Amino acid sequence: LKQPENGIATSLQGARRIARRIDYPVLLRPSYVLGGRAMEIIHDEADLERYMVHAVRASGDNPVLVDRYLRDAVEVDVDALADGRTVVVAGIMEHIEEAGVHSGDSACSLPPRSLSRKTLDALQSQTGKLARALKVVGLMNVQYAVKNGSVYVLEVNPRASRTVPFVAKATGVPIAKIAARVMTGEALAGFRLKPFPSGGRRPKHVAVKEAVFPFARFPGVDIILGPEMKSTGEVMGISADFDGAFAKSQLGGGTLVPTQGPAFISVKDRDKPAMAKPGRKLLELGFRLIATRGTAEYLNGAGVRCDVINKVLEGRPHIVDAMKNGEVQLVFNTTEGAEAIRDSFDLRRTALLNRIPYYTTVAGVVAAVQGIAAYKAGGLEVKPLQSYFSRSF
Repeated sequence: LKQPENGIATSLQGARRIARRIDYPVLLRPSYVLGGRAMEIIHDEADLERYMVHAVRASGDNPVLVDRYLRDAVEVDVDALADGRTVVVAGIMEHIEEAGVHSGDSACSLPPRSLSRKTLDALQSQTGKLARALKVVGLMNVQYAVKNGSVYVLEVNPRASRTVPFVAKATGVPIAKIAARVMTGEALAGFRLKPFPSGGRRPKHVAVKEAVFPFARFPGVDIILGPEMKSTGEVMGISADFDGAFAKSQLGGGTLVPTQGPAFISVKDRDKPAMAKPGRKLLELGFRLIATRGTAEYLNGAGVRCDVINKVLEGRPHIVDAMKNGEVQLVFNTTEGAEAIRDSFDLRRTALLNRIPYYTTVAGVVAAVQGIAAYKAGGLEVKPLQSYFSRSF
């Protein structure tokens, strides 16, 4: 089984040697922390020195794990049941945000929406091998990253995960109840469970988990997501397809889903090509696009009609003024690097305080546009959860 290249450091010099060997960016993880406490993506040696000197206090004298950061990888959560012999994968969840956003903060889809059959088979096989090697009896959670068709193991938790309630509701299988019975000696074979999805067939419904954040309650907090968990709850949307399920998850989490008006786009250079397709779709849906100079130049060059608006640093009238005046209904903003994140803080904070829907990853942008289209088309039916399932326990 593959892991990202990594090493264990107990000093700044050791961390520097490992980072130079595996190359930046790297993901630093202190020992014995929960919720991604003090985890951080490090882009250069200056960041590394700051982290090792100041931010690593969360782990005291314990070592720090230095992982190569798999940029643009798809992260996957897998929950499984095992009795020491038999292993059943209860759910494979594809994260909507890319690897690097904490699993508790990322929206996810069950079943996965873009993984190939080959990748799904590899995830099931590797999960079985891990459960048997670790002699797991009960529940187990594994987090993987998938990049260029390769599967990497990020972490294995031989216990129930926070995803268990979501998997149970999405599949109709009470996996915590079954795990408890397995831990008291019952065999998994007696429950006649099947993997979800099973036999290569797509299920008749899709469930999307979305995180809920407390940002509005804390002045000065940035809404940008990373390896350290910030959410305080989650909601679920369930529908016949991903688009409808994602729209329901946004509504359930308190997001005001817009159906028209100006949508603002400002993204880092390597994300610009990915904005053309969702930008074009928004125009078809009746939105008007506005963007900062570089993003607007790219979109117009790609045939996606877009007006220019100033960044805050470029003088008034600028994007924050427009947001405060109610002239922006949707915000797409991706950024990278300490200086760029600082410069765009006012934009994200203004979106939050004015309840303007905002998305800070490319995958989130794509999913948001799909959800808006489904919401605008209507037909987001309300049905009892039990109506999605035919089997009871």
